[in-house]
Amino acid sequence: MGAMGAAEPLRSVLWVKQQRCAVSLDPARALLRWWRSPGPGAGAPGADACSVPISEIITVEETDVNGKHYTSGKWQKMEKPYAFTVHRVRRARQHRWRWAQVTFWCPEEQLCHLWLQTLRELLEKLTSRPKHLLVFINPFGGKGQGKRIYERKVAPLFTLASITTEIIVTERANHAKESLYELNIDKYDGIVCVGGDGMFSEVLHGLVGRTQRDAGVDQDQARAALVPSPLRIGIIPAGSTDCVCYSTVGTNDAETSALHIVVGDSLPMDVSSVHHNSTLLRYSVSLLGYGFYGDIIKDSEQKRWMGLVRYDFSGLKTFLSHHCYEGTVSFLPAQHTVGSPRDRKPCRAGCFVCRQSKRQLEEERKRSLYGLESAEEVEEWKVVCGQFLAINATNMSCACPRSPQGLSPAAHLGDGSSDLILIRKCSRFNFLRFLVRHTNQGDQFDFTFVEVYRVKKFQFVSKPAEDKDGSVRGRGKKRLGQLCSDRPPCCCAVSSSAWNCDGEVLSSPAIEVRVHCQLVRLFARGIEENSKQESHR
Repeated sequence: MGAMGAAEPLRSVLWVKQQRCAVSLDPARALLRWWRSPGPGAGAPGADACSVPISEIITVEETDVNGKHYTSGKWQKMEKPYAFTVHRVRRARQHRWRWAQVTFWCPEEQLCHLWLQTLRELLEKLTSRPKHLLVFINPFGGKGQGKRIYERKVAPLFTLASITTEIIVTERANHAKESLYELNIDKYDGIVCVGGDGMFSEVLHGLVGRTQRDAGVDQDQARAALVPSPLRIGIIPAGSTDCVCYSTVGTNDAETSALHIVVGDSLPMDVSSVHHNSTLLRYSVSLLGYGFYGDIIKDSEQKRWMGLVRYDFSGLKTFLSHHCYEGTVSFLPAQHTVGSPRDRKPCRAGCFVCRQSKRQLEEERKRSLYGLESAEEVEEWKVVCGQFLAINATNMSCACPRSPQGLSPAAHLGDGSSDLILIRKCSRFNFLRFLVRHTNQGDQFDFTFVEVYRVKKFQFVSKPAEDKDGSVRGRGKKRLGQLCSDRPPCCCAVSSSAWNCDGEVLSSPAIEVRVHCQLVRLFARGIEENSKQESHR
């Protein structure tokens, strides 16, 4: 046994599954390692060495060995064994995490207690871990399995990690949002929602709205600087669509999401505010879609009786209708970002693009504050006119099992920008080619009728609205860098569509959108690159 100082490694020869192992704990690297060591001494770690970061240990506990009998010759020298169990995260395939346990057997009680004490002291230093959570469960969303998923897969992990919870099972629409406005949320370390994207959106609106109210910020002001919430949001996927969870964790798996909450992961995420005539309509974190995706959600809302198949039915109907819409898109390019929509560099855990873009945006704001650069009124806006089959704005990749790459594979979660995708009028066949690209590895932007821009603000007004109301269009006409290109009228032209805002219908075609950089934080760490498959004992 090695002596242990404040930051000195602890190394012992212990037993794991009746195999003699060298076990080391390095506080400086915050890493627990063990490997087979059949000979005398600890030996050097081999290819079969196992390791777990302290940050991914759920808890450690003393193991009750009473009543157990060990007849193997390897155990004969251990008259009364002592043991402790490490509950930890184990990585599985496709970005899934699993709760795993490993038990270490010690020949001496004092040695066992030294390991327990040392590991517990290191765990207590992890201040990012939640201790008290507010949990909202949607019992109706998806297949109606939310309560069962929480009780069977999530609650046992929270109990193991000594996390206390207050649970609210929602009974109606906006129940969670209203609760967040009324409750004393200062006593919680985070909010957990069990459900789909709709449930997450409801919690998001409640938390962001409550934070702005407490800070005295008027949400109806499109140019208001919104205040970030100090509370993180955890998503336990249990809905029909779990796009946000899939794009931030890499899988729709309740146990994986629960473990990210337990270990206290934190992932900043952009939020877009959507306004019309100085009124906040909604916040968006994933997709704002006009035309094709707007028509799908509008049509599917009238067919809820069909269940989840309504999305497929409405999608086919909308594709065959092939409606295009005339309008004007004005946008402010995101000059502060270090990436681009077509650089094929996806947002991953510890993303450099998000970190650097955040710094650039802060520097840009400082220069504007001190008068070193022009203010928003004279910034270089671009204007695009035409007939569009679809207009999409994505704050994230919008990946899901059906579309593993998403609508914009290189969109970033926290870079303060949105990818604005314009699909101009084209034939049904070409539009089908574009849609099919979302299901494979092809570049969905490699078409002459598709344009993509990385923006931090944009406005849209449809042709009929332009004729009636020039409020949004008027501002766009004052911008520099006009790119209008008039096209012949489409035989399938329709007056106006609706906006699909994270699965909710916005009836007003004319909107003003602004991206708020890293406004909220999730209990997640982003999708890990080349997630390794662990060998475990």
